[in-house]
Amino acid sequence: MRFLSFAFNFLLKMLCSLRNFIHVSRRFPRHVSPLSSPSPFVWFTSFLCVIRYPFVTKTHPLDFDTAWIRNVVKNDLWEDPQINNLFDPIRVPKILLELREDPRLALKFFKWSTNRTGFNHTVESYCIVAHILFCSRMYHDANSILREMVELKNCDVFDALWSTRNVCVPGFGVFDALFSVLIDLDMIEEAVLCFSKMKRFRVFPKTRSCNGLLQRFAKLGKRDGMKSFFRDMIGAGSKPSVFTYNIMIDCLFKEGDVEAARRLFGEMKFRGLVPDTVTYNSMIDGYGKVGLLDDTVCAFEEMKSMSCEPDVITYNSLINCFCKSGVLPKGLVYYREMKQSGLKANVVTYSTLVDAFCKEDMMEQAMKFYVDMRRVGLVPNEFTYTSLIDAKCKTGNLSDAFRLGDEMLEVGVEWNVVTYTALIDGLCDAERMKEAEELFSKMVAAGVVPNLASYNALIHGFVKAKNMDRALELLNELKGRGIKPDLLLYGTFIWGLCGVEKIEAAKVVMNEMQNNGIKANTLIYTTLMDAYFKCGNPNEGLHLLEEMLELDIEVTVVTFCVLIDGLCKNKLVSKATDYFGRMNDEFDLQANAAVYTAIIDGLCKENQVEAATSLFEKMAQECLVPDRTAYTSLMDGNLKQGNVLEALALRDKMVEIGMKLDLFAYTSLVWGLSQCNQLQKARSYLEEMIGEGILPDEVLCISVLKKHYEVGCIEEAVELQSYLMKHQLLTRDNNNTLPDM
Repeated sequence: MRFLSFAFNFLLKMLCSLRNFIHVSRRFPRHVSPLSSPSPFVWFTSFLCVIRYPFVTKTHPLDFDTAWIRNVVKNDLWEDPQINNLFDPIRVPKILLELREDPRLALKFFKWSTNRTGFNHTVESYCIVAHILFCSRMYHDANSILREMVELKNCDVFDALWSTRNVCVPGFGVFDALFSVLIDLDMIEEAVLCFSKMKRFRVFPKTRSCNGLLQRFAKLGKRDGMKSFFRDMIGAGSKPSVFTYNIMIDCLFKEGDVEAARRLFGEMKFRGLVPDTVTYNSMIDGYGKVGLLDDTVCAFEEMKSMSCEPDVITYNSLINCFCKSGVLPKGLVYYREMKQSGLKANVVTYSTLVDAFCKEDMMEQAMKFYVDMRRVGLVPNEFTYTSLIDAKCKTGNLSDAFRLGDEMLEVGVEWNVVTYTALIDGLCDAERMKEAEELFSKMVAAGVVPNLASYNALIHGFVKAKNMDRALELLNELKGRGIKPDLLLYGTFIWGLCGVEKIEAAKVVMNEMQNNGIKANTLIYTTLMDAYFKCGNPNEGLHLLEEMLELDIEVTVVTFCVLIDGLCKNKLVSKATDYFGRMNDEFDLQANAAVYTAIIDGLCKENQVEAATSLFEKMAQECLVPDRTAYTSLMDGNLKQGNVLEALALRDKMVEIGMKLDLFAYTSLVWGLSQCNQLQKARSYLEEMIGEGILPDEVLCISVLKKHYEVGCIEEAVELQSYLMKHQLLTRDNNNTLPDM
């Protein structure tokens, strides 16, 4: 029996010694993850160590004097020749183990050994010193050792620590320290694996450490991993803190998952945790950014009822969400409340309000807050300046915009891509394309990389100037930078090409856009449809309408206005009337004044004045106000049919409602009356027209004169001719076109 016991003990010793040499005696035996899956052999020998021997080196008899080694280490007697005999993979761990009662000596010996030429510590030595230091509460040094172990990447650190866990009084805080070290080194996958092993052995990290991993996930934008780890954390029985919930609620709001954030907020309170200022700030900001203003106010009121003091961030979030939602007055209410509570507005507060005033075209108030901001000693940031510059550009006040830009540079705030883009867009709107292009080049030279918005602004300027060649060059340059055109840019090109009647080229651009996965919208289809109608190709225009319906693209009132007007101008009035009749029943659209005007004008041009008059009257029933074009079309149609009284009644109605006649209205009236032989009235309105500063063209003047000659009103004709020549509306060269006296 004694022999069997001896044999078993000997076998255990041999296996454990063999394990030391093949698994831990080399510093770089193989390159694996710090937490790679251990081999079955390592698991087996670890098991033997745990069952029979708390630590393998303890089984060897001491072959050195402990007192002597303590004296050597304590007094730095490193030159003692006997010490050379101690440095092998078995003795060093034993020495460290003997020095565990004096952790500083153990660490000193470990560090001195590390620097010894030709010697490398085993993983076992690292584990021993890590355990000793952690048990002695020398946490900083313990963490340094763990960090070094992890960075060596020559073993599974967790398994090595686990197999040596009985070096000191059993304690598992070192595993939490390892977990934290992995997080600090951004070894996220390894940290998750470490957590999994800790969970398996029921050694759980502290909530604080788990929060660290959640924060790291958030910083790296790995929100799926973050949510997965949170579930594992809860499933393992970890107790989340207020800080844990703050991280998760903020993450969910950033993902736009408002309901999940709301549920988590409720769960937090159910667990008995009291939300703090950070929690409520996240709720207020999250609700506000998705426009849930009522929920924002409720969260704020709950915050105050819980005696949780709002801070500047709270009020900034409230001000921002109401301003961004177009409720500036409410934002100002919270601004005043913040000041009354003794909190000082910061740069973010002022910048938010300045931007809101700018977007509401309240430049005087925006400048007032800007000046007040400077008065209290706050330096405007790039957002403040850019908001003001953009607003100045949009109102055409480029001189003030550039003055603010210069001031921005003087105070040390560099122009960013948004600043440059605002100024470029302002120059393009003012048709100062040369200056806009120079500024664009200056931006690139300054090292500011143009973005899609920068190219959009400049390309739109060239398209508006009908310089499609330069616009195309910029498009190719944009693609060369790896920037993908968006719907707005494609739409700008399609609009520009349609404007210069290059419809097929516009269609090619639209196909490219769709091939790139960008779906054409209603505006693009309507623009192309309008272009086809204007170039006399109504069939293609109608085909686009069918395509819109097939692709489930919204057909709007504007689309119908283009459709009906295009059909009428292509003399397809009956088809236009058909679509007008289907508009409400089939498309659930209510015709507006523009649609009525288009169909009335088309009917009048086809001498269907009665039908046009019926629609004109229907407009009033629909509470729609006819515009000048509708009145002019119907007046012209009546005069062509000789309905002078009806035409004059329409003219009188225009005057009655304060609608002034324009060039087209006067031209229709004068020409129509003259064709109806109402020459006295025609001349009266012609003189009224000239008196209003609206000058008739020579065609109208000659037409009226000829009519006078045709009906034999020679004296009136001569007098009128003299009148027209006096006002320089008729030259002597035109005398040849008039009948001989």
